[in-house]
Amino acid sequence: MIRILRRAWRYLGAVLEGKLEQAADPRIQIEQAIEESKRQHALLTQQAAAVVGNERELDIRLARTLDDIERLKASIEHAIRMEHKARSDGDEQKATHFAGAAEAMAGRLAAIEANAKQLSELRVKAVSASAGARQAVEQNAQILRQKLTERSRLLTQLEAVRMQERLNAALGSVGELAPAEDVPTLDRVRDKLDRRYAVAMGGAEVASASVDARLLDVETSAIEQQGLRRLEEIRRSIDLENG
Repeated sequence: MIRILRRAWRYLGAVLEGKLEQAADPRIQIEQAIEESKRQHALLTQQAAAVVGNERELDIRLARTLDDIERLKASIEHAIRMEHKARSDGDEQKATHFAGAAEAMAGRLAAIEANAKQLSELRVKAVSASAGARQAVEQNAQILRQKLTERSRLLTQLEAVRMQERLNAALGSVGELAPAEDVPTLDRVRDKLDRRYAVAMGGAEVASASVDARLLDVETSAIEQQGLRRLEEIRRSIDLENG
């Protein structure tokens, strides 16, 4: 039972992750990927700077140690000369003093030389590490530049895809366009006018075929004949030649 629940939970998690992946804005995902690459490059650069800084620190310490060695060597040589001069002068006490000083400085010189040797060995490793760090930074910078170029290409492709999707949606909706129910279409207005015209013409035909219409035609014809006779009478009553 527990195994089934775990499997169902993993399945549900995968489904939700897939839904979120589908709903996510590709532009935001691209920017997130670029920001993560920049963050990793910044961390790598900081680490490389620490490695190179360690090399520089070893250079400074080694140079200072070598200077100390040279000064000690010069001091030891001077003490030996002074010891030799004191012995030549028969001053055994001074000779012993300078001999002790030379011996002490020689011991210190040996310790410093051992430290310089260790610093030299560390520096060799630091130089190798610095070279590797620089190379890693350069390679990562090249990868980052490639990702930035890829981002530009993906954003351009994304805009093209969105434009094509809008075009497809517009073309797909052309056949689905329909006016609102309360807005008449030209076809409906045309059919309505045709119907009214047909009814009017039919009414006219019916009216012309009725008895009243025929009587009206007779009366209209009689009036017209009477009007013509009156016109002729008026013509005869006027003396056009004398007038």
